Amino acid sequence: MRNPGNWYVLPALLLACFNNANAVDIAKTETEDLRILYFDPTETYLVPHVGRSFENSLEFQREIFHWDPWDDRTTVLLKDFADYGNAGARSDPNNAVLIDIAPLSHTFETFPATERMFMLANHELVHVATMDAWATQESRWRRFFGGKVRPISEQPGTILWSYLTTPRVAVPRWYLEGSAVFMETWMSGGIGRAQGGFDEMVFRSMVRDEAHFYDALGLVSAGTQTDFQVGVNAYLYGTRFMSYLGYSYSPEQVIEWLSRTDEGERYYSKNFEHVFGLSLEDAWQDWIVWEHEFQGANLDAVREFPTTQYEQLVTEPLGSVSRAFIDPETRTLYGAFRYPGVVAHVGALSLDDGSVERLRDIKGPMLYRVTSLAWDPDSKTLFYTTDNHWYRDIVALDVTTGKSRRLFKNARIGELVFNPTDRSLWGVRHLNGISTLVQIPYPYEEWTQIHSWPYGQNLSDLDISPNGKLLSASIDQISGDQTLQVFYIEPLKQGEVTPMARFDFGVAIPEGFVFSPDGRYLYGSSYYTGVSNIFRYEIQTGEIEAVSNAETGFFRPIPLENGRVVVFAFTGQGFIPALIAGEPIEDVSAITFLGRQIAEKHPIVREWQVGSPADIDLDSRIVNEGVYKPIRELGFESWFPIIQGYKDSIAGGARVNFSDPLGLSSLFMTLSYSPDNALLSDEKLHGEIAFQHVALEAIPGVWTAKYRYNFADFYDIFGPTLHSLKGSSISIDYEKALIFDLPKRLDLKVGAAHYTNLDRLPNFQNVPTAVKDLTRAGVELDYSHVRKSLGAVDDEKGYRWDFITGAEHRQGDTVPKFFGTFDFGFALPWKHSSIWFRNAAGFADGNRNDELANFFFGSFGNNYVDDAEVKQYREWSRFPGFEIDTFGGRSFGRAMLEWNLPPIRFERAGTPGFYTTWGRPALFTSAIVTNPNSSVEQTRTNIGGQIDFRFTVVHRL
Repeated sequence: MRNPGNWYVLPALLLACFNNANAVDIAKTETEDLRILYFDPTETYLVPHVGRSFENSLEFQREIFHWDPWDDRTTVLLKDFADYGNAGARSDPNNAVLIDIAPLSHTFETFPATERMFMLANHELVHVATMDAWATQESRWRRFFGGKVRPISEQPGTILWSYLTTPRVAVPRWYLEGSAVFMETWMSGGIGRAQGGFDEMVFRSMVRDEAHFYDALGLVSAGTQTDFQVGVNAYLYGTRFMSYLGYSYSPEQVIEWLSRTDEGERYYSKNFEHVFGLSLEDAWQDWIVWEHEFQGANLDAVREFPTTQYEQLVTEPLGSVSRAFIDPETRTLYGAFRYPGVVAHVGALSLDDGSVERLRDIKGPMLYRVTSLAWDPDSKTLFYTTDNHWYRDIVALDVTTGKSRRLFKNARIGELVFNPTDRSLWGVRHLNGISTLVQIPYPYEEWTQIHSWPYGQNLSDLDISPNGKLLSASIDQISGDQTLQVFYIEPLKQGEVTPMARFDFGVAIPEGFVFSPDGRYLYGSSYYTGVSNIFRYEIQTGEIEAVSNAETGFFRPIPLENGRVVVFAFTGQGFIPALIAGEPIEDVSAITFLGRQIAEKHPIVREWQVGSPADIDLDSRIVNEGVYKPIRELGFESWFPIIQGYKDSIAGGARVNFSDPLGLSSLFMTLSYSPDNALLSDEKLHGEIAFQHVALEAIPGVWTAKYRYNFADFYDIFGPTLHSLKGSSISIDYEKALIFDLPKRLDLKVGAAHYTNLDRLPNFQNVPTAVKDLTRAGVELDYSHVRKSLGAVDDEKGYRWDFITGAEHRQGDTVPKFFGTFDFGFALPWKHSSIWFRNAAGFADGNRNDELANFFFGSFGNNYVDDAEVKQYREWSRFPGFEIDTFGGRSFGRAMLEWNLPPIRFERAGTPGFYTTWGRPALFTSAIVTNPNSSVEQTRTNIGGQIDFRFTVVHRL
């Protein structure tokens, strides 16, 4: 589950990336076990390989976990909406996997050197198998509910129904990612992070630096929130804990823990006790003690030979870092940095005093590589990429003047390098899963394709020699082998792609190799010996020599004229620039990998290697091919009982859900009844039918149609804010992302609704009305461009606005309304603290005594249990200090000053299944003027504060 957020942005991505019906046809290829969805024709070539990889992995998952998939088919969607590969998986309401087909980023070897579709199939299907796992109890509940119930905010009771049908969804992320990485490693024949150099380095560094080890609760409540590696800590800790269990106990017991059988326990931690005979918390502490002993021995092994001494250039680590460059004239190191408390940025680090000047924030930074950076020393220009997770742009920044300009939008080009002889830029473009080497001639108005490598061969870490004649690149093969290759540029431009020099690193990834000032050597890093050291490769002779013996790891070398080398040394808080001698050394120490010890002690893991996908005869398994139409695929999902609130009464009933396998079309129906005799007979029955469809043809957008009768809402049980509404209503809404360039987003919303038999205004619960029939229509534009740093819990800088125009019509009368909001804020030097100005204004054209022609205000707006935005006081119609809808006006202007204080972090407040992560304090003061410039003008002010506590229920909600 590399990026579960993919599911929530999928409709917007589909609509933003394609604009015509022909381009967005989704094709399908089905076997008995798989439904592969893809965009034809650009992704069609991948379908056979993807199909064989997933069929191959499914056979293994069934056998090892004794798992029979509940769904007839697992849905796999291939998409090319990101410039680096990724994936996400789910098991409710159905088994499905999303895959970004672009090449993976191997930065610091955080992804293994295996073929990506093979690896992603193995990894994601472990998620599906372990989350979908079921025994007799789950089988009964799934049949009772008609399927697997997914938790929805409208009905918190679905948390229970979901647990009854899919209990292994209620697990922490470290469990999911740790199990998937552990299994994926052995399924790949031992190639993976369960015995990878990066993971070993992280824990070796922590032991050396006497860093804090999180326990299972602290990891999810703080470790994945405040550390510079954020969510990756779930992979690190989870994989390591699984590996420790496999070594200290047995891999078979790990499988038994991950599996779901009638003999085992439903809850993951209870099943841990059942399998291992001790509590998970005790085992976690045992692992921490063991890890210190294990890494202590590794540190002793490294120190058998003299370790490389280095001079730190700054006192504090810089988190994640990009490639960096040194300007000797100004004694400045230029790079991109991403660390907690500060928005990711291109910065200038002084080599004299270690200070860092923030030059430009980076839109859409990556975790480890931050951005792709190139440097023109003559014009003092930095070139860097933005939108690194989506469609990359290229920006040029003049460090002397501070001015920047965007050279290309959505170019999808990265791995930038500058050629000093002709001032051209070179880079790698990712499109349709293919890597293409491109040249961007000065003055950077167009790019030229040099060569496209076949699927499975991917380029990274380009560099160009000082004389402009040679280009180097790290190239991974579809077999998983990694090579450093050097090409003559002129023949390369003519189509000659045979390298003039090449060094094979096996499955160790050559990274960050750059030319020495004299062009004789390439300096780079690799886990070639198990520890990431700096190596010097002599191009003419092919000789490679180590120039460091690091205790933790050195990366991204910058060779200097005097022979010394600037490197980035790994620490537990991120990377720190340092200076080493750069001279070849005689001996480099090796370390012991936990994965190797597992294989030696428990050779059964060697038998877990899955066969080659090429052995799968996919053609014989295909049962259907065609075009995927979400509405045609609409099918029954589940039903479940519900409770709702209606005014001061409680209603009981049921909800029925229908959806297509991808979730682009959905239909639900609710029906409930209030037995309260205080209600009139025509108000006891409540119902709703809602249909939503993501249209990819005709008029693309998200269409929603609803019919409500005496609308009831669960959260009305926990007033004082009520949403329940007497009478009938029918509505249709349309929404489309006009701009989807995160963090920039502009949404268009158009809607119309008709109400009958009302007793109050639809948006104002305490404003009665004599209007029985009311028609509304409106258009809304919402724009947002806000950012926050790692570890933040709220937006820290940027602005957002919305503008709404509409009209309300009753018999013989129409009242137009106009209103909008504008918020802007900035970060303070105090980390995670910001100031925001929030403004709103509105005007209605009608009689001042007409309730339809007024806006109403009052209260914080929160219920005691609620699914609305927590900070309701920010909403234009809320005004703490006054009761709900206490005052109003035909026109108004409202201003608020808000100070968000740094969050209060909690590491051990609760249990792993129910804990609080942070408290978020804020202070505010507001002023509102109603009916300005009139005889009834009134001004009201307030001052207040609110602190919010974030709780996580059943690990993920």
